[in-house]
Amino acid sequence: MNPIISIALIIVGVILLSYGLISADSLASRFSNFFSGHPTDKTVWLCLSGGIALLIGVTSVIRASRA
Repeated sequence: MNPIISIALIIVGVILLSYGLISADSLASRFSNFFSGHPTDKTVWLCLSGGIALLIGVTSVIRASRA
């Protein structure tokens, strides 16, 4: 994979993950967690997509450095 795309995935992953963690601390997520025991869907999707993008980006950078 192109190194620029890999670095972009890392940056996007960090941004989405940070938004997800900020969203997890929001009032809506606290209410949802209090009543249902689970965070909001938005929080879950932000953290999940950020983690996946970050993982793909880091993996691609590591593979490119070995080649």
